[in-house]
Amino acid sequence: MANLKELPFSALQFYATAPYPCSYLEDRQARSQVATPAHLINADIYSELVRAGFRRSGIFTYRPHCDSCNSCIPVRVPVAEYRPNRSQRRAWEMHRHLISRVVGLAFDPEHYELYLHYQATRHAGGGMDNDSREQYSQFLLQTKVNTRLVEFRDPPAPSAPIGALGRLRMVSIIDVLADGLSSVYTFYDPDELHVSYGTYNVMWQIAQCRALQLPYLYLGYWIEQSPKMSYKANFRPVEMLRRGHWVRRKADTASGRG
Repeated sequence: MANLKELPFSALQFYATAPYPCSYLEDRQARSQVATPAHLINADIYSELVRAGFRRSGIFTYRPHCDSCNSCIPVRVPVAEYRPNRSQRRAWEMHRHLISRVVGLAFDPEHYELYLHYQATRHAGGGMDNDSREQYSQFLLQTKVNTRLVEFRDPPAPSAPIGALGRLRMVSIIDVLADGLSSVYTFYDPDELHVSYGTYNVMWQIAQCRALQLPYLYLGYWIEQSPKMSYKANFRPVEMLRRGHWVRRKADTASGRG
């Protein structure tokens, strides 16, 4: 872990939140360490914080700071070495027809409707399935760093008028860092089962890193015991932040992936 008293963190303060119910592991209490003040966290400082294991939710930059649990492990993919497995190649072929478009970081009723439907279907009872418009905007649309909102749509029908848009399938929020992209949040059409939108989206972000000549895609926290988070270890090789150092996952090293 970077020494948080050194530059560029010397102007920041860090405090621990009160315990709250963990969103990923049942019957556990979580705490976070939050970096403040938010207005001092620009794109450069945020890049350093992400390398030190932090993430953001809206304008709040945090990392896990639990009293008796170290299950949340920051992970990133070194994109130059990534090679898709069979199921990932299948997901890419299935969705490569989607049209990606960077749009303004502003409220869009169509995005919000998809978000609510995704939360109600995939994360019912998780506390986000009834988010108000204000909560949604605070979570995904407020930022102090270099953020992109990307929507993915089907191609418009051949009979559609010029300028018409195809059906919205997925929305992704991505931060641009000094050494990579950080995947903030993605939501997608939950009605189609077994179509691997999430897998395709991570692969698309890896491709964007390569196109921008950025070495890493930061995927947030991997939690081995959580089915919601376990997919992140499938993008191999993967590096994990352990005791302040990014190291290759042992399974990847043992298998000859780096």
